[in-house]
Amino acid sequence: MPLARIDLSENAPPERIKIVSEAIYSAMVEIANAPLNDKFQVVTRHAADEIIYPKEGYLGVTYTGDLILIQIAWLGGRSTEVKKKFYKRIADEVHERAGVRKEDIVIILVDNGKEDWSYGNGEMQYVPG
Repeated sequence: MPLARIDLSENAPPERIKIVSEAIYSAMVEIANAPLNDKFQVVTRHAADEIIYPKEGYLGVTYTGDLILIQIAWLGGRSTEVKKKFYKRIADEVHERAGVRKEDIVIILVDNGKEDWSYGNGEMQYVPG
């Protein structure tokens, strides 16, 4: 189960949110091998003073007010190569479909174990017993 948190400007149009959501989900299924219908996402819109980033840039990348922060918690174990393809796929799709600069798409992955998930009922569905 991936859980995606998407943080972006309150001024982002609804279509942009839909495109980001779809890009994440399709990359999850097609590249990261997540099961179909495993789509849990939380979108949070922020005022300009609620997304803080280095105006001078970081690691050679500069950002604008269109910055989209994507944090995904998922089961660990995917290779570096899969993660690279995953990042690229999302950035390419959001750029092509929504016109957002690739520089403004920041993705952070949080690996965890099967015992770290409960899909409801207070149970640990991935770990029997």
